[in-house]
Amino acid sequence: MLLLTGCTASYVGPQVRTGEAAYNMIPAPSADQIAREYTIGPLDTLDIAMFNEPAVSSKGIPVDAVGNVALPLIGRVRASGMTATDLATSLEKLYDRYYVKPQITVVVTSSVSQHVTVQGDVMEPGVYEFRGTTTLLDTVSLAKGESPNAKLREVIVIRYVDGKRMAAAFDLTRIRSGIDPDPAILGRDVIIVGHSNSKQAWNDLLKAAPLLNVFAQF
Repeated sequence: MLLLTGCTASYVGPQVRTGEAAYNMIPAPSADQIAREYTIGPLDTLDIAMFNEPAVSSKGIPVDAVGNVALPLIGRVRASGMTATDLATSLEKLYDRYYVKPQITVVVTSSVSQHVTVQGDVMEPGVYEFRGTTTLLDTVSLAKGESPNAKLREVIVIRYVDGKRMAAAFDLTRIRSGIDPDPAILGRDVIIVGHSNSKQAWNDLLKAAPLLNVFAQF
């Protein structure tokens, strides 16, 4: 019988929050967050259209680094921090001096400001865009799920809070079982899924088992 006692790699250091402290820093999304529309941010791209007025309708309008958009007649307008609906209402008021009851629609076509980085033992590590409210489970799914050697009881979320780099550890097994809440993920968070040496040793053993059986016949 083979005893798998190898040490498991750990990302949880003394500065990483766990348990209740982790959820105090990164709580589950509230009902208000879930219902809220996506908020426009710097470097997003917008399509802005005024009904029956193609001269002031444009596609692919960039939101600049400080959160403004440049539009015909009215110049630079603040867009960052607003929903598409709020921005459309604001623009209708600004264009009201030039047009009779303008009807404007705003569509976010690219959400560069909302992205999350997923690293560690996932199938496809990378940087992923998202809109609106997302959670830790949703984010791991964006990376095509965890790898066979993932340590699900140790998933780290790194976030900048008031300019300080903070980290919290969560147990994905308990979250999937409904025991623990699924924490809300924000743009620019970094997710790191831990690695289990014991899982890797076991999976390596299973892969080698057919070959060992061949040698056992001689």
